[in-house]
Amino acid sequence: MISPVGTIHAADTGALSPDPHRIFAPLSYPDAPTVYRSGGGRRGPQLWQNRADYDIKIALDTTNKTLSGSEIITYTNNSPDDLDVLWVQLDQNMYREGSRADFANPERHTQHTDGMVIESASIEDAGRSTPLVPVISDTRMQLPLADPMHKGEKRKLRIVWHYTIPGSWGGRTAVSESRNGDIYEIAQFYPRMAVYDDIRGWDTAPYLGQEFYLDYGDFDYSVTVPSSFVVAGSGVLTNPTDVLTQEQRQRLAQAAKSDERVMIRTQAEVETPPAAPQDTAAKSDKKPTQPEAPTKTWRFHMAHTRDVAFMTSAAFLWDAARLNLPPLAEGSEKDRQTQPRLAMSFYPVEGIGAHGWDRSTSYVKHAIEYFSNQWAPYPWPNAINAAGHGAAMEYPGIAFEGMKVRDPALFSLTTHEQGHQWFPMLVGSNERRQAFMDEGFNTFIDVLATAHFNNGEFAPKKDPQYAPESGNPATDIVRVLKDSAAPVLMAPSDTVPETYRHDVTYFKAAYGLTLLREQIIGPDRFDRAFRAYIQEWAFHHPTASDFFRFMNSETGEDLSWFWRGWYFNNWGADYAAGPVSYVDNDPRKGALVRVVNKGSLPLPVVLQVTWMDGSSARIRIPTETWMLKNELIVQVAGTQPVRTAILDPDRVIPDIDRSNNSFGEVPTVTLSEGNP
Repeated sequence: MISPVGTIHAADTGALSPDPHRIFAPLSYPDAPTVYRSGGGRRGPQLWQNRADYDIKIALDTTNKTLSGSEIITYTNNSPDDLDVLWVQLDQNMYREGSRADFANPERHTQHTDGMVIESASIEDAGRSTPLVPVISDTRMQLPLADPMHKGEKRKLRIVWHYTIPGSWGGRTAVSESRNGDIYEIAQFYPRMAVYDDIRGWDTAPYLGQEFYLDYGDFDYSVTVPSSFVVAGSGVLTNPTDVLTQEQRQRLAQAAKSDERVMIRTQAEVETPPAAPQDTAAKSDKKPTQPEAPTKTWRFHMAHTRDVAFMTSAAFLWDAARLNLPPLAEGSEKDRQTQPRLAMSFYPVEGIGAHGWDRSTSYVKHAIEYFSNQWAPYPWPNAINAAGHGAAMEYPGIAFEGMKVRDPALFSLTTHEQGHQWFPMLVGSNERRQAFMDEGFNTFIDVLATAHFNNGEFAPKKDPQYAPESGNPATDIVRVLKDSAAPVLMAPSDTVPETYRHDVTYFKAAYGLTLLREQIIGPDRFDRAFRAYIQEWAFHHPTASDFFRFMNSETGEDLSWFWRGWYFNNWGADYAAGPVSYVDNDPRKGALVRVVNKGSLPLPVVLQVTWMDGSSARIRIPTETWMLKNELIVQVAGTQPVRTAILDPDRVIPDIDRSNNSFGEVPTVTLSEGNP
């Protein structure tokens, strides 16, 4: 039974720490409200955002393992400023010997390439080409303009380039071997516009190995590869009749009606070599000219995205199933009418297995459908899982995974990388500066998706990204909170050592949202606010300050104490239960339980009191209790002695010292010692 709860009294605190004035002091966020970003964390009335549209033509040379391309970038200046230069990101330059990344993260660069070779850069205007003189600094390229770009003006920028593709040591973009041929994982492969925003102007942080910050636009891109290759690319394949057999197109149509996977390209098709081209070289004493290998060009379109990526190989099996999604709300008419929306997987024979890539599409399908229903509709046509050497990396509409990964890791990685379609692909935060806003937010929604999938088949989430030791985040995070060397969540992304990246950027950031949802705000208010945040900032660039302000305003709570403790510091909760006494020394008049706050993160905490007959009561002590004091006496109505008094009995808050959370002495006082 639950006994009634009595009165809460303040106790004499004395000179105890922590300092409530410091914990609850007003918090100044890094970015002040402006006409561009409101005090409520919303987009301001004059918010602007520049736009970059791309038309890219790419060719893969499998003999020399090089990628060459030419692109037209249509850049729109929506800012109030005149732009006298354009900045372009050349991420492939991180692989150059002597690059900044080579020194900042040498463990990632065991070999080198020449980086991105810029053959030419020019402004195109009505058939006239004006050459530009690039100024390249590490992974950035500055293009000075003869005449500035004014507000509302568009410029067409043409860049021709090529580079050598890194081997499997390249990490996120690489070529690696498989039984039936090389697999090419092609990402951050083209010169990409840097972001010019209202926070910093041109944001030109060099690429040291952290992730990305990009503007949105429409992409049309073509990939020319050997004719035996399959291309898995972001967006919609717009020329299926040119590159797929009639039978493969029929299988895709079948998949569009099926919740179970349909094989689009089978193992037999992979392992049956194509007919060799006829040798037409004339017989002579001269060495015959090697005939060019036949090629195919795959064409893709993706609307309203910040990036594209692709994988290609002759080794790929391909399966697909339909995505049961609401109608597209964003994107061009071409996206809405050309193809059905599909979950798809591409993998070599090494991935085949009942606990391997045979289940991949079901994982993609669950992730996209669950996140769409829970948070916001998926805004692009298709979602792809593709298998290579194991980059475990996300891009719009596609994720790169490892061909040899099996359950439960394959489920976990697939769910996580597909979750990135919401953070940061949809909500376009600056990963290069505040990685927790994509990795942590995404890991948080993964936790809920893991519990949801197949009646919790892989729950609770317990992996390097979240609660890695016991599966209980409240327990596992204590090690991080007590580590004096651990960086804080607000530390710049590039300053977080690799040894702490998962513990802090993923786990701590995700658990912070779990605490908000489960312990501080409650699921109803939190979920509504979080959905509203996604809707507000979809296809835009929120900062951490925007998020903090938005959640304060939308949930109706001043959460400054939590942002300060969890994001700007590594503070933890620390409560202690003191001895139990009784009103007038008579258990029939109720118990008095002493509770002490010894930590700087005063999370709401539950006190459970259990009487001698096994009945109990629970009292939730709110955060505001500790605004003026560090100690209180909780009076609990009852008629018998207390057996135990326990703080946080379910172990749901990160109490850094649980040795003093309970009081279990059986008091010597008896019922006869009070009034007769």
